[in-house]
Amino acid sequence: MDSTIRDSVNDIYGFEVVARDGDARCGIMCTPHGTVETPAFMSVGTAGSIKSLTPRHLQELGAEIVLANTYHLFLRPGDQLIAELGGLHRFMSWSGPILTDSGGYQVFSLAGRRTITESGVSFRSHIDGSEHVLSPESTTDIQARLGSDIAMAFDECTPHPVTAVEAKLSMERTIRWAARARTRFADLVGTPYGSGAILTTPGQVQFGIIQGGMYPELREISARETVALGFDAYAIGGLSVGEPQTMMYDVTARTTDLLPQGRPRYLMGVGMPDDLVESVARGVDMFDCVLPTRNARNGQLFTRNGAIAIKAARFADDERPVDGECTCYTCSKFSRAYLRHLFVAKEMTSATLNTIHNLHFYLDTMKRIRESIKLGAFQSFRQTFHKQYSGRW
Repeated sequence: MDSTIRDSVNDIYGFEVVARDGDARCGIMCTPHGTVETPAFMSVGTAGSIKSLTPRHLQELGAEIVLANTYHLFLRPGDQLIAELGGLHRFMSWSGPILTDSGGYQVFSLAGRRTITESGVSFRSHIDGSEHVLSPESTTDIQARLGSDIAMAFDECTPHPVTAVEAKLSMERTIRWAARARTRFADLVGTPYGSGAILTTPGQVQFGIIQGGMYPELREISARETVALGFDAYAIGGLSVGEPQTMMYDVTARTTDLLPQGRPRYLMGVGMPDDLVESVARGVDMFDCVLPTRNARNGQLFTRNGAIAIKAARFADDERPVDGECTCYTCSKFSRAYLRHLFVAKEMTSATLNTIHNLHFYLDTMKRIRESIKLGAFQSFRQTFHKQYSGRW
């Protein structure tokens, strides 16, 4: 690995910006399990699996990094079991990089099933009602056992709408939790592999999360205090939670301006294809979202000319592929009529073919974004994309 990329706490992980066009940027992120070109979209594998696909599908699609869910894997089959079986990469047979979230969003979405205190969150499992506690320290330990390349600090996701007072209290708790998570992570970094299997992937790094709701002054405090803790990179949390699109874009732009230039910026849980393009324009490097996979299973397919609902009757005898410009396996082999038939008949193959297409669309969109940035043509790409996809601009 080029020594110029080693700008982190160890010589395995690193990030380098290799091209810029306005605030949009291309980078290379090195991890213990390989490199990732940014801007990057991470497919969501909640339980250690991208629903309806195999790791071979992901490799053929060109996926470089996937996301797994700490909360779900903690509850089933358990992080200790996964560690004993060699870690999450081996468990799910995925050789590329993995990012694990902290489980914070899932816990906080349980509403009446959880209680938040300064020490952490106690909750009842959605699976069997059993009681559990997650804290900044325990989620750090769980992710160390899972062996992801990137672990997220435990945060409190601020809902929308929320008052400034509530957002401030939540943001301040997230900062205190971040400090505890960072301290615990520092204790684990020196743990040799095999001594209790607490650190399954030597070279694992930890990202901090910026919160503060839709209040710029709170985001500024959160960014300043979180960056001061010295995380390896930073995520923007608490967006795409029901706020207007223009507000999300404004908060994103304000927050990226507060983050270090030499570290990746990760916008959590976003988004729609046009959101990806606009967020890249505001300096974001990494994304994750369930939309391409979940919507595929529900029959919504993304194309350069917008999304379509494949169950629509007008597609019953349509011989065309989903997207005439798409080169994915689904579009190369199957008609809209066949895909509609599979969906209406509730065939399992429907989810697989639809998901292959949607993930190809997302990953190909990110590839085209990267190419346009390197050519200094991102603004032209941005305008053309919106004209085709949503009729804007």
